[in-house]
Amino acid sequence: MRNYFNYFTEIEERFQQRRGSLLMLSTLDWALIETWRESGIPLEAVLRGIDNAFDKHDEKLRRTSGRTRKVNGLAWCAQSVMESTEQAMEAAIGASPTDVSPKPESGFEAERIANYLEENAAVVETAELQAPADAIAREIATRLRALATGVRVGPLPQLEEMDRTLTVLEEKLFAGLLAASSEEQLTQLREQAARELAPYRGKMQAVQIKQVQQQFLQKRLLEAHSLPRLSLFYMRLG
Repeated sequence: MRNYFNYFTEIEERFQQRRGSLLMLSTLDWALIETWRESGIPLEAVLRGIDNAFDKHDEKLRRTSGRTRKVNGLAWCAQSVMESTEQAMEAAIGASPTDVSPKPESGFEAERIANYLEENAAVVETAELQAPADAIAREIATRLRALATGVRVGPLPQLEEMDRTLTVLEEKLFAGLLAASSEEQLTQLREQAARELAPYRGKMQAVQIKQVQQQFLQKRLLEAHSLPRLSLFYMRLG
């Protein structure tokens, strides 16, 4: 079973390591990682795809005496990740079942999770939003506090199950933000997503492009209103 809560971090670190220099992932890159995670692509397949893409790039670099362009985005690896995923699925056919029981996750203690939920509830509740997003935000804040209370009185729920609940709440908040946004604002955000995706369209499937555009729009709307991501992925473990 992949290390569920290190999914984003390990992909970011592998990409930076293979690129050979520190490059902060863009909103587009994070949106792409989210589509991989939501599609159930194993972490190992993503990392192998990144390695394969850079192996080919390094070989081309040697043949062209360093005239190959620098890799500037994770989306450049998208096609290789899909190929790696297909290979992993083929290799898994006929494999014997393995123990997939979740292991305890260090840093995800009940009190830490409860505090995280309550902090997000406070931010969501006090955000200045237009209707209907304002009413939805208050509803979500109430639900987050209820979840925090449930965590404190125990027992601690399955973390992946809780994260699915938080993802649903985040989607409800996003729907409210969409309804409250002007046509001009949404058009500008979609045009920005299209511009940033343009260099990578040849390496991504149509369904994947649509998913990334949706994730990009969601992240930008949340950022515009200073709203937090609700997933446990974004909880500080330090």
